[in-house]
Amino acid sequence: MEDQNKNKNSYKNKQFELFRCEEIFGSNCNLTKNINHSQNSYLDWREKIYRHQLFIRNNLSGLSLQKSLFANVEEKFRNINPFLLSSVSINFWRSNKIIHKGPAMYFVIDKLNNSEIILYIGETNSADNRWKGDHDCKIYINNYKESLSENNFKSHIDIRFYLDVPKEIKFRRKLEQQLIYLWLPPFNKETRNRWATTFTTK
Repeated sequence: MEDQNKNKNSYKNKQFELFRCEEIFGSNCNLTKNINHSQNSYLDWREKIYRHQLFIRNNLSGLSLQKSLFANVEEKFRNINPFLLSSVSINFWRSNKIIHKGPAMYFVIDKLNNSEIILYIGETNSADNRWKGDHDCKIYINNYKESLSENNFKSHIDIRFYLDVPKEIKFRRKLEQQLIYLWLPPFNKETRNRWATTFTTK
């Protein structure tokens, strides 16, 4: 039992604290703790997520996959492919230009070299306003970008909206959960333990 507790404490000590900053996507943020990812650990972490999401991406039309994971979701939502949606700047909320209105599912996607991964999936009743207020995912992205920069990686992060969603919030949230458990994006709280994500709050 004592050895198990030591292992748990050791694991916790390897986790890193988040920081907040005045300008969410700025570069002048002060880290409370260093996020000591090496280039190899980054690539390994990201590759595992990429392989899982690539499998889903290549098998969206597979009936057995759909039946097991989307048993209670309407057929028209089963083949949502976030990677085929139009990309919008992750900083769109700073502009006065309205990108989309009304209810939506949204997907935060990161591109590094030639591979793309979904970092976060969410739902909103107001696509044009959701990111203008407080949003924890802004902080996760900032931590992520700071760490990438420290390791001399250059990635591109954008956001994509899917608008043909239920107006009723309970059905959107149900769809959101189904999509999270299908794609397993690392910044959603439901999947952080799976990927040992260190960019998010506890």
